[in-house]
Amino acid sequence: MADLSLLQEDLQEDADGFGVDDYSSESDVIIIPSALDFVSQDEMLTPLGRLDKYAASENVFNRQMVARSLLDTLREVCDDERDCIAVLERISRLADDSEPTVRAELMEQVPHIALFCQENRPSIPYAFSKYLLPIVVRYLADQNNQVRKTSQAALLALLEQELIERFDVETKVCPVLIELTAPDSNDDVKTEAVAIMCKMAPMVGKDITERLILPRFCEMCCDCRMFHVRKVCAANFGDICSVVGQQATEEMLLPRFFQLCSDNVWGVRKACAECFMAVSCATCQEIRRTKLSTLFINLISDPSRWVRQAAFQSLGPFISTFANPSSSGQYFKEENKSSEDTSIEDKNRIRDQEVPEDVQIRPEDVPSDPIISNSSVKLENMMEDRAETYRKSPSEISVPMDSSLLCTLSSESHQETASNENDKKPGNYKSTVWPEVGTSSQDSALLDEELYNSFHFWRTPLPEIDLDIELEQGSANKLSPERQETPEVSVPASSNITMATRKELEEMIENLEPHIDDPDVKAQVDVLSAALRASSLDTCEEACSAEKRSDVQDELGANELPNCKINHDASVPLISNAVENMDSTLRYIHNDSNLSTKSSFSPDEERRSKVQDVVPQALLDQYLSMTDPSRAQTVDTEIAKHCAYSLPGVALTLGRQNWHCLRETYETLASDMQWKVRRTLAFSIHELAVILGDQLTAADLVPIFNGFLKDLDEVRIGVLKHLHDFLKLLHIDKRREYLYQLQEFLVTDNSRNWRFRAELAEQLILLLELYSPRDVYDYLRPIALNLCADKVSSVRWISYKLVSEMVKKLHMATPPTFGVDLVNELVENFGRCPKWSGRQAFVFVCQTVIEDDCLPMDQFAMRLMPQLLTLANDRVPNVRVLLAKTLRQTLLEKDYFLTSASCHQEAVEQTIMALQMDRDSDVKYFATIHPASTKISEDAMSTASSTY
Repeated sequence: MADLSLLQEDLQEDADGFGVDDYSSESDVIIIPSALDFVSQDEMLTPLGRLDKYAASENVFNRQMVARSLLDTLREVCDDERDCIAVLERISRLADDSEPTVRAELMEQVPHIALFCQENRPSIPYAFSKYLLPIVVRYLADQNNQVRKTSQAALLALLEQELIERFDVETKVCPVLIELTAPDSNDDVKTEAVAIMCKMAPMVGKDITERLILPRFCEMCCDCRMFHVRKVCAANFGDICSVVGQQATEEMLLPRFFQLCSDNVWGVRKACAECFMAVSCATCQEIRRTKLSTLFINLISDPSRWVRQAAFQSLGPFISTFANPSSSGQYFKEENKSSEDTSIEDKNRIRDQEVPEDVQIRPEDVPSDPIISNSSVKLENMMEDRAETYRKSPSEISVPMDSSLLCTLSSESHQETASNENDKKPGNYKSTVWPEVGTSSQDSALLDEELYNSFHFWRTPLPEIDLDIELEQGSANKLSPERQETPEVSVPASSNITMATRKELEEMIENLEPHIDDPDVKAQVDVLSAALRASSLDTCEEACSAEKRSDVQDELGANELPNCKINHDASVPLISNAVENMDSTLRYIHNDSNLSTKSSFSPDEERRSKVQDVVPQALLDQYLSMTDPSRAQTVDTEIAKHCAYSLPGVALTLGRQNWHCLRETYETLASDMQWKVRRTLAFSIHELAVILGDQLTAADLVPIFNGFLKDLDEVRIGVLKHLHDFLKLLHIDKRREYLYQLQEFLVTDNSRNWRFRAELAEQLILLLELYSPRDVYDYLRPIALNLCADKVSSVRWISYKLVSEMVKKLHMATPPTFGVDLVNELVENFGRCPKWSGRQAFVFVCQTVIEDDCLPMDQFAMRLMPQLLTLANDRVPNVRVLLAKTLRQTLLEKDYFLTSASCHQEAVEQTIMALQMDRDSDVKYFATIHPASTKISEDAMSTASSTY
């Protein structure tokens, strides 16, 4: 009330001031002008008049309003060219406003106005270049920081949308930026101008960047007075390199980059480490290997922890720049290919495979007798796989998915696995224990077709090879004498096993006996026992050939292992070579095994086992050290996560032949205490499987994959999202083992984690193609029906799609018994479910089956439609609403019900007529509506979300 009295007093004083006292007694009412009068006056003004009125206002908010309404004003006067020009001229005057907020507001509108001018270019040509661009460029040097930032953002937006002509960039934009980066320029302005130059380089292209931006950029890299400028240059160095190309990078930019990497300010060096990958991509392989790798090692050992942290984060990406497609070994067999197709691909790929320098394959090295060649290759493969198995600890031993070890493969699977195994051999000479030197693609094809017999039952004692000794003896003389000169891997050893070797055999058997309960270890003991028994065979052929074989082996490396070869001059039994190979295998196993003997590598041997020639060894050593616990304390607590993130790229760079360098690191990361590290690996394990191939995947990745399946939900989701991608890479027998574990995905740590179950339904749809109809019915069907009854509608909706696809697959199987059983189960458990949600789920499944043509319409009408039509009398309106939608908008769209005058069509029409007379208005509406007037998917989803 006090405020009202004051207002009355103010009004009285105002009235006194305007001579109200002189009013006659008849004038008792004072008329005060309303604000609506001013609004009506504005409406009477033209757009230009309103613009002029508020642009000249002393109120700052009025002028800001003018800046915001410029685009609307232009649209109102766009039909008149003179009015458009007049508005643009007033924008130029408004740009001189003394208030920074008005200038900033104006600059925010410039990109929108420029786009409008571009669209209406015929009526206002050159409007942007003449009126707007000068304002943008001038504001780059404005005294107010907000105005400068706004103009920089506007300039980059205009360049990104290609609204600035190339001529204007060269004549109006670049000269101003170069002037702003002059030595006498303001420090803040100079730093911002350098940043703008770097960001606009990819937009303006190589030519303008090299001619106008690159010289000044090189000068700024050497700015001795301001480290901020050097830091900006270092942060954007990679972008400039990628624009100007390899030649300019190596000639002009690399010297500056070396200076920046040794800058006395750690922030500059850190910026260099962060952009190292981009710089490396712009250089040749020689400079990358000789200069950049050394420079990067300096950054990794930098005194500043922040520099080391950034360097280790960039280490994996930098290593990936050494990738060479010819040595990465990217190949994976396709199981659906015939053996002929596979063998053709094998021939082409073996011909193109890069052979290491220390191994040369000559035509005369290839054995002329396919039986000898195939037997040799088969024995070599067996030895390699056994040595590979010994590398794992007893708890981790798994049988590789290899044709020489897996005894349950079908003949077709034997052919595919063997051809894929032989594919990998030529690129693996330096990393595998038993390289295959003397085989050709033709022999490989014969191997696939002829020599898969009882020898594959690898648990069979070795002396059973005696069956083929006569064949080997009768055809050994066909080998070329030059074959002995092949630089195959070997050790200097006599033809028979010496007493020392037999003692070593006995020691190995004793060391393995504590783990004899393990079937894989027992198999190894059987093999070693067979080799020990074979050592007593002292034949005269071995004595005759010992001298010649020793002469050849003296020329070979002492640390290499012998291949299984047949002497040309003397007929040596195959068992002698087998025993000799077993002896060498034992030497390797003795050094490399992680079994209970604990006889691991010596430091020098361990270092040699991780040597490769793809990337500089110092870089790889630093990368492998990222799993060291001390790194987490001295560099970064999340360094292991960065290592895991970049491991697939490093593995692809090294190639599958160098996987042994990364195997231990990968196993360490897979058992890391931080779940984020394991989660990172889980999300990328399928990509790593593609890189490594099926053999290494089965041996090294499958155990880790199994561990991830039992991990936290945060880790399991990574495996689940790519479950199909990983399982399709495994052999069918190994793949079937995971059918028993799919049910476990229904159990989560948090029952509210419905997205986990939704992802499971998505993956099951993809997994249908990988399993047989019986497996789908026995294992995937219960999970799918469980998901159809989930509490969350989004999970159920995906599950309906899963069930419909399952119906389609099982119906197409021969015989379609499983499909009939599944349909009957749907009718019984859902169509006649006592809960209305189950009956509604049945309608949804039927709708999806119809839409996706999962069943022929005659089969649908016979098996699903009778129960579907009975739901017209359902007591719950939601069920009848969905039924009306399904019949009217989906079922009647099918030609089967449009053209055939069958009893099914008559039943559908009668049901629709009954629904049109339903007591519920929604049911009536959807039973009457024309099919083309709504989208069934949207209606179905809306029903799913609103009625559940």
